[in-house]
Amino acid sequence: MPGGPGSGPGAATGTGAKPDRPPKPPAPGSGSTPSAPGTPKPGGGGGTTSPPPPAKPAPPPTPAALKLSAPQRAPADKRWCEKVTVEFRNTGGTPARSGTITFATHIIGALGVDWATIRSSQPLPAPIAAGATRSQTYTVCLESWRVPLGMRVETRDVSAVWE
Repeated sequence: MPGGPGSGPGAATGTGAKPDRPPKPPAPGSGSTPSAPGTPKPGGGGGTTSPPPPAKPAPPPTPAALKLSAPQRAPADKRWCEKVTVEFRNTGGTPARSGTITFATHIIGALGVDWATIRSSQPLPAPIAAGATRSQTYTVCLESWRVPLGMRVETRDVSAVWE
């Protein structure tokens, strides 16, 4: 049949068919993009390994935490004074930069009666590094009129505040 479909001058050249075009590059993220050099190709066999995951950041350091020993007492040259040694242990993660130690000094009568407790404060031996232990001897004195003849002082308790 002359003039039928598939015959005629345009049939051999493909009239109506699309002309040949170069192929389009693949769309980003379609999975068919080439791998960057040095990275393994999907499906294995790349020969290189991926870098290790980043390390977790270190936790922030804990604040200073001082533990005080029991006061070690020694007599001083005056009856209203006493030498008191205290050990400071910083169990925290940062240094104790400043602070105050408070002494509770008891006035004891000749018969052993506790007449009064007087509090006094002095500065800490700062700085105290994290994890360090430091010992300090203080001379703790009360006013002489508070400790009449025949009485003595005893520093029994210590406490501290720090930054």
